[in-house]
Amino acid sequence: MSSVGVPWTRPSDADRDRALAILRDGAGSGRLSHDTFIRRMNFVLRAQSRGELADAVRDLPGGDRGAATWLRDLRARIPRLRAARIPTGALPRLSLVRRTDASPLPALALPAPGSPTVRIGRGPGATLRLPDESVSRAHAELRYVDDGWMLRDLGSMNGTCVNDLRITTTVRVRPGDRVGFGAVQFTLTWLQ
Repeated sequence: MSSVGVPWTRPSDADRDRALAILRDGAGSGRLSHDTFIRRMNFVLRAQSRGELADAVRDLPGGDRGAATWLRDLRARIPRLRAARIPTGALPRLSLVRRTDASPLPALALPAPGSPTVRIGRGPGATLRLPDESVSRAHAELRYVDDGWMLRDLGSMNGTCVNDLRITTTVRVRPGDRVGFGAVQFTLTWLQ
């Protein structure tokens, strides 16, 4: 969608209408099955940000953002990047800082090292069940590998984020990291 603007701002009715038109065209052209169209339409109607609208139509013609929009969004985010405090000799780690909400996130304790894999989702097979519509039935998994915890998205509709960045591969997570499963967000801590 070329009018996405700042991805975490609230979408207007016109933004939702544009996203629904792209979905209708996708279903009409056979790119989306009926079930996928219905699921994405419901997602668009419940979307809380313009970024969520863009994610719902990104793989469809007309939903692809142009280079100019992408560059404008990147420039808007650059002042919000900051380097975390790091020990001397380590590489800096950049993270996005959202200034919209100063309230602390709820804590999610990492299990003891060597614990079995934690499945996160809304479905009955999940170890950590999150009863939120934005969380997929099988959303993500947290697995202890070698000497640390690894987080992997399981192909969820609304994505998994670490420090406000959507992940597409398995990512190492540590206490202090912010993780998001759909619209549900936590700060990781050690088990006490």
